[in-house]
Amino acid sequence: MFSPHTGGTLIPPPLREETRRRILAHADANYAGRFSRITVRFRGAFCYIDAYCEPDRPTKALLRARGETERQYYQRLRESPIHLCRLRYFAGRQRWTVAFYTYSHERYEAAVFPTGDFHGTPEDAFDLAAIYLR
Repeated sequence: MFSPHTGGTLIPPPLREETRRRILAHADANYAGRFSRITVRFRGAFCYIDAYCEPDRPTKALLRARGETERQYYQRLRESPIHLCRLRYFAGRQRWTVAFYTYSHERYEAAVFPTGDFHGTPEDAFDLAAIYLR
């Protein structure tokens, strides 16, 4: 029995580069200003998309509680990614499934695209995950 959230196909290097370009172009065209940078990385059948955002200004109470200077606070948060989603590749350029990182469980959880389908494009997955961007 086929499960859209197990298995997958190794992503060939040319498709990795094409997917990276597609995701970054889509993010720049549709979400500019909502992130400072996006990283796209690959491992086996997976494509991970992370965003980095400019942190909110800290209060003095927050800095005191964390034992950080303002500079340390900004440096730490600017280098902390927001795990937007993980895509799983299945042979055929339009067959990707999506999962979201749950910080409460510290793992990726399977999701369904807004169409109700288990499969979508990398751009569809980014749109779905963009809810995490301010």
